[in-house]
Amino acid sequence: MFETLKNILVEELQIDANDITPEAELANDLGINSIELADLVLLCEEKFNIEIEDNDIHKFVTIQDVVDYMEAHQG
Repeated sequence: MFETLKNILVEELQIDANDITPEAELANDLGINSIELADLVLLCEEKFNIEIEDNDIHKFVTIQDVVDYMEAHQG
């Protein structure tokens, strides 16, 4: 799950792969803004075939938060 998310960040959002760790913060460490976060959510929904609730997006602070959410909600 982490590697797939990392690939999405590198390929779609042009984030340096060396900066992507489970502890990396989306905004503070990776510089992801709200538009890029929305893109990431859409890409993850498509890739993992899940629906991410709008209310849950604010819980995504680190890469690990996103991974944990995907793993918990994957059908």
